[in-house]
Amino acid sequence: MKFAALSLLGIFGLASAGSSIGRPQLSIQVRDGRFADLEGLEPSISWGGSSTHNDLNVEYGVDLAARATSDIASLPKSIWGKASRSFGGWATSARAEVTKGRLDHANIEVEASNKDSDLDVKLFASAGKGNGFAVSRVEATKGFDSDGARITVNPRYNVEREEGDVVIGYARDDTEVELTASKDDQSVKVSQQIDDNNRLAPSLSRSGRIAVEWERKLNEDSTVTTTVRPNDAVDVEWKDNAWTANINIPIDGTNVGGTNVSIKRDVTF
Repeated sequence: MKFAALSLLGIFGLASAGSSIGRPQLSIQVRDGRFADLEGLEPSISWGGSSTHNDLNVEYGVDLAARATSDIASLPKSIWGKASRSFGGWATSARAEVTKGRLDHANIEVEASNKDSDLDVKLFASAGKGNGFAVSRVEATKGFDSDGARITVNPRYNVEREEGDVVIGYARDDTEVELTASKDDQSVKVSQQIDDNNRLAPSLSRSGRIAVEWERKLNEDSTVTTTVRPNDAVDVEWKDNAWTANINIPIDGTNVGGTNVSIKRDVTF
């Protein structure tokens, strides 16, 4: 595991000589409560870097399987790259990612933001052999301030499903409200900062879905966020400095399914 993964990291390091190298991130996952051996833990290493040429900023990264193998080419789970540039008041970027087993298919995200207009536009698409370039989703976010409050309007449209919705956000002082409306369903989420260490955010939809989110600040570098969705799941996220742990427990009435666990942290080799 160490030699194969580090060898590939070394190759990327040589290719990006003179650029800014990010800190690798090690993650371990347990899915459906099964972790009989190292493979079941799905250890992986995420690494990235960046470089700048004139006014063009380039970022790149790879997600590697951390396992023993003589086939280094089989280790990458995904490879991504992003190019960013600003001109005429707009900050633009384009990101592409390919995943293992689909090297002839790329997921693409294009974004353009204008700080003066408080406007952000995103386009999600895919490009691949035989399918060409196909747009899957588009969305825009417009923000403005009103009487001490922050208001955002975010229309979204799924081209593949021919479905659209709009998300309206309102934030003032310690209260945030988010309304999401589509042709088939509407929901509201209210987030209230109760005190310096506790935030509560219940949500309710017209279709009957209910969720309650509770964020507890343990100290300056540590928070625990618990989200309960009846007849669906309980999610717990614990962030502690460089560590992040996620626990997902599926529930159906009084029945509890296999627990999914993900643990990751920033590491230095």
